[in-house]
Amino acid sequence: MNYIEILMRTVLSVGLLLLIPRILGKQTLSNMTSNDFVISITLGSLAANLAFNVSLKSTYLVLSIIVITAMSFLLSFIALKSRRLRSWISGSPTVLIEGGKIMEANMRKIHYTLDSLVQALREKEIFNLEEVEYAVLEDNGQVSVLKKEAYQFVTKQDLGLALHAQAFPVELIMDGVLVEANLKRNGLTREWLETELGKKQQGKTLADVFYAVKGTQQQLVFDFYEDGVGQPLDQE
Repeated sequence: MNYIEILMRTVLSVGLLLLIPRILGKQTLSNMTSNDFVISITLGSLAANLAFNVSLKSTYLVLSIIVITAMSFLLSFIALKSRRLRSWISGSPTVLIEGGKIMEANMRKIHYTLDSLVQALREKEIFNLEEVEYAVLEDNGQVSVLKKEAYQFVTKQDLGLALHAQAFPVELIMDGVLVEANLKRNGLTREWLETELGKKQQGKTLADVFYAVKGTQQQLVFDFYEDGVGQPLDQE
């Protein structure tokens, strides 16, 4: 009976963990703040106990998970409505480099080491500190960098080249399956796609296509099951 109970509790635990991000929203996953980190650790501990700790009643643990989730949702709502409370709940960005100068006092205040700063800059492909105008430690622990103008990449606008509007890519075939909803939403048909495929690759049919996308410049890109690569580099 213990095995059956653990199985049922584990399924319930995983189900709750899959449901919670849908309730709290995508920002919790993409921009995890200190508040989100604490909530995640607590929920993970409760879910683990729910899965295998049969000495604790599952109803108690489920209640705790529901309460923690409700508290997280409430804190997120308060942070959304109040800028003053938002900085207390989620934290606020800290300037690490200003005007090319390292802000030692700010770093000491948040216990951020120079090694961590140098590593964060290297991860941004910056190996020379003199390239940096501003560096900011965000709420989620990531470092945002603004390079000095002399080290910034040149854009088409800087060169005076013609600029063209870009569209959002539309996936037409995924894993060999035609995405009918995307075709319909964009006023396209299967027959049109077959015609365009014939223009690009003679002798190929939709059944040969693994992935197809209409790109940012309205161009069609096809990837086939048979790539014609004799010896893939990763093959061992």
